[in-house]
Amino acid sequence: MTQLVTRVDEALLVQVDALIEIGEVPTRSEAVRTGLRQLVDGAIRRREGEAIARAYREQPQSDDDRTWSDAATIEMIAAEPW
Repeated sequence: MTQLVTRVDEALLVQVDALIEIGEVPTRSEAVRTGLRQLVDGAIRRREGEAIARAYREQPQSDDDRTWSDAATIEMIAAEPW
């Protein structure tokens, strides 16, 4: 595993240590790994969302598309046992 070295301000360190104390994360290193995973995941999800939105702007749904999907949704909800 590659090692990263970074500096954080005292206020952030206190907050990370508080998370460790309550059991949210086991170590400072795991807190950093978790934060990096969330950062990368958020960036990927944001790019995917932007690509989906761009595709809908470039090729919007037609009235036929909306009619079909609305009808299918109504049928699925009606089929639920609630």
